[in-house]
Amino acid sequence: MIKSSEIKKIVNDYSDLRIGVLGSHSALEVMDGAKEENFQTVVYCQRGREGPYQRFGRIADEIVVLNKFKEMASAKNQKILRDTNTIVIPHRSLTVYLGYKILENSFKVPIFGNRKLFQAEERTAKRNQYFLLEKARIKFPKLFKNPKNINKPCIVKVQEKNRPLERAFFTVSSYKDYLQKSEAKLKQGIISRKDLEKASIEELAIGTYMNFNFFHTPISNQVDFIGIERRLQTNIHDYNALPAKQQMDIDVDLQNIEVGHTPASIRESLLEKVIKMGDKFVAAVKREYAPGIIGPFSLQSVITKDLELIVYDVSLRVPGNPIVATTSPYTKYQYGETFGVGRRIAMEIRRAQEEGRLDEIVT
Repeated sequence: MIKSSEIKKIVNDYSDLRIGVLGSHSALEVMDGAKEENFQTVVYCQRGREGPYQRFGRIADEIVVLNKFKEMASAKNQKILRDTNTIVIPHRSLTVYLGYKILENSFKVPIFGNRKLFQAEERTAKRNQYFLLEKARIKFPKLFKNPKNINKPCIVKVQEKNRPLERAFFTVSSYKDYLQKSEAKLKQGIISRKDLEKASIEELAIGTYMNFNFFHTPISNQVDFIGIERRLQTNIHDYNALPAKQQMDIDVDLQNIEVGHTPASIRESLLEKVIKMGDKFVAAVKREYAPGIIGPFSLQSVITKDLELIVYDVSLRVPGNPIVATTSPYTKYQYGETFGVGRRIAMEIRRAQEEGRLDEIVT
């Protein structure tokens, strides 16, 4: 385990800061926010995936092309990152391609975030997101530890076999249904038996899906509510738009692969619940994973017909929703201008630099 004192010493020796990011997931969003706060940027890309960063050249001061994403953590690249005063911004692709072991034990570069906390996003972790939601007294779907007990509509949350970034979620209504659908996915090679055994089975929460995005660090004055978005998924999104009769006539294998985002807002009378939920979650994480949340997080939720908020997923790093940067009214209410997570990160890093508190917002 990398000692926090090591990272604090490194960042306290930094002068002109640079923002670094892995070239996937939300790198454009992060770098755009960094440029708005006049930071230099660097993006580490896997060969063949550097196109967007070359095309949107305004936001990337340096593009480093690697054979594999994992090479970002090589001793050579770590030294370059430190020597160029770089703070790395974590997102889902960073945690997947580098892995928790590397991030926690050998990546000696300041990360804007609590690197001990990233693994809690995985439902297989001991003190996982369910644990944190329970500690925060935030409602989440009922869990079925034994598939034989399934007696209502549920969603089985399992990792895809060959694509670690994707989840092969599927819905079931009974144990028989679970057996049929899981066996079909096993035969198709979409999932593995090992991952199925570790899968979470949640009661399917019915309502309006909204992802609530927040921001907080140890130097923040409060928990910021950044905005709301909803996910566009293939192929379930447009399938759901078909009339029921057509749905019954079509035999397709539905998937929940996220391909985009659409903005949303919430009626004003429900804002109190949303804001309190963010405050409670931050307080719980601080108790369980000191120093707590550093940066953005998302509570992906369902609003039921009774106007109850149920959190079905938690993101403990940049959630990856660039649409918020141009559509959220909530940052405008607070700061007088509309911006997203990338800009909010850069604002906090700039403030920490000016106040000599950088060592409080990196690990």
